[in-house]
Amino acid sequence: MMEKTKIESGFSSDAKKEPRRIVFITRNTSAKVKDDRGPELMTYPHLLVREAIVFEVLIIAMVVLALFWDAPLEQLANPLLTPNPAKAPWYFLGLQELLHFFPPFVAGILIPTLVLIALIVIPYFHVNVEGKPLWGEKASKRFAIAVGVTLALLLLLAIFDAWTIIVPTVLVAALLVASYYSKASSGWMGSLRLKPLSWWVMTWFIAAALCLTVVGTFFRGPGWSWVWPWGTYAG
Repeated sequence: MMEKTKIESGFSSDAKKEPRRIVFITRNTSAKVKDDRGPELMTYPHLLVREAIVFEVLIIAMVVLALFWDAPLEQLANPLLTPNPAKAPWYFLGLQELLHFFPPFVAGILIPTLVLIALIVIPYFHVNVEGKPLWGEKASKRFAIAVGVTLALLLLLAIFDAWTIIVPTVLVAALLVASYYSKASSGWMGSLRLKPLSWWVMTWFIAAALCLTVVGTFFRGPGWSWVWPWGTYAG
């Protein structure tokens, strides 16, 4: 009597190590692949209760802020008087800040279009699917490429005097260089050594967008000049 063989699901390109099995299915037979499922949790109550708690905490925090600080409202809108500076909503202040450094075509059309194209195209390609560390293979070659790309980007930003992007770029580049030379296997530096390229690119993008938004919100006054947040024209 033949023993039943357990067939586990998996994917491999090594035909000698893990040969593929071919199953011929007829009207009276069917293929069955067994797989060990991991631990599972129900959506209710495990997820929904936690979401409700976070929502309530957020509402309480917003109410407390509203009790102690007034909303930064201005006077009634006057169509005959244009405010100076005329600021866009906070989610567009990053683009408005870019217009201060780059030509309108670059900041208003080219950069947003490239970002949208990247968001649409990237999911259709196998971009860093395995999530391997940036310094996992060919570390010295990748480090040279990363340094070259960073220096070229800093040179381009320096030509346009876009220091609000230079600052986060330098900070992220410093962490990148430190993770390359670090020999730590644990802690936050050890964690940085395990980050893939996509993590570094996304971190730089978020840092640059955050810096542009903060500067455009709190440090820009009349004529898009530099002011301090506690000044008369801040806000």
